[in-house]
Amino acid sequence: MSRARGVLVLLLLAGSGIAATAWLQRFATPLIATQQKALQSQKILSLLLPGSYDNQPLDQPLALAEPQLATSRLLAGYRATRAARPSAILLHSQVQGYGGPIQLLIAIGANGKLLAIKPLAHNESPGLGAQIALTPNPWLASFAGKSLGNPAEPAWALKKDNGQFDQLAGATLTSRATVSAVHDALRYFDEHRAQLLGEGAHD
Repeated sequence: MSRARGVLVLLLLAGSGIAATAWLQRFATPLIATQQKALQSQKILSLLLPGSYDNQPLDQPLALAEPQLATSRLLAGYRATRAARPSAILLHSQVQGYGGPIQLLIAIGANGKLLAIKPLAHNESPGLGAQIALTPNPWLASFAGKSLGNPAEPAWALKKDNGQFDQLAGATLTSRATVSAVHDALRYFDEHRAQLLGEGAHD
């Protein structure tokens, strides 16, 4: 009798454990998903200055026409607004680096000038191309204020390629890929300005 009672207790405990696990999973999964979304949003939107937007850009991704560009591909796009006026366009770009794909988030102001660039993922070599992920990153910061016409088209290249831009030390391919991706993004913005900024946008 005691053995049967012991087995029954074990079964009850096992059943309670399974029920508790299912309950926790049911209620914890949405919370975890919400927290992960918040962290991803914070990671992406940290590229924009506080107070420069008052919407939730990631909640309304843009439909990007012809995302395959000359040397890179656009994976996503978002519009930041302030007082219902466009303040920035965020373009999630992917370009082939030395060690594999490099994913960049490129922020472009409504006036077509680069605001900031942030690497989201890469497989570049430690100590070389991986420098692209350093924070702060003076090299990426040097792109701020540039636009499609500043510098002129031929200058959108590394100095060793007769262009205007320095490179990350020892990381020619990483640097070249980044410059090309940024130039692609600016060209795309210029060609699709009306669609990206939306109707009634002000340059």
